[in-house]
Amino acid sequence: MRLLLVEDDALLAQGLVHSLQKEGYTVEHAQTVDMANSMLSNGEVELVVLDLGLPDGDGLDVLKVIRKQKTQPAVLILTARDSVEDKIIGLDLGADDYLAKPFEAKELFARLRVISRRLGNQSSSTLQCQNVLLDLAAHQASVDDAPLVLPRKEFMLLKALMENAGRVLSKSQLENKLYQWGEELGSNAIEVHIHNLRKKLPKDFIKTLRGIGYVVAK
Repeated sequence: MRLLLVEDDALLAQGLVHSLQKEGYTVEHAQTVDMANSMLSNGEVELVVLDLGLPDGDGLDVLKVIRKQKTQPAVLILTARDSVEDKIIGLDLGADDYLAKPFEAKELFARLRVISRRLGNQSSSTLQCQNVLLDLAAHQASVDDAPLVLPRKEFMLLKALMENAGRVLSKSQLENKLYQWGEELGSNAIEVHIHNLRKKLPKDFIKTLRGIGYVVAK
């Protein structure tokens, strides 16, 4: 899911971008109202984490712009404004959720998962193809209810393939997805991870289309 973080605190933003990528989001970062509106104009953002106190204006102005768009991403306000009145204003203007700073990262991620389920982009916290199950919230995998031990990169690679079940993903597409999630890769990393995954998964679960890419059947 493509997420836009609108936050002018550089240190906080850096930590959140890294953590959100680890949670599987593709993250863009804006520091100002103008930057946020520009990034939102292409209609590709699905979820916005929005600070209100921005250097060139109020984050609520971004929210007003979002709610006038044809394609409207979900919005979670993340701000130091913690009064009941502020929360009511934000929610009445169309925010899907409101979380005051300081906050616990685990609570933020849980709230984002709830919003994702509401959007229908993630109907549950699990993915299943054939007899392979991924628990996205717990970062655990299993085959016929037997747990698999997967390093993080293998888990994220399998997640990308299962999210696109029935569609062929090229090596470069898989590399891009891992990069977007903040993973460092070597030159032949995809081939190595696919090889290791195949040892742990049912036979022919991941198919190779020579010269094209990899696919998991629905």
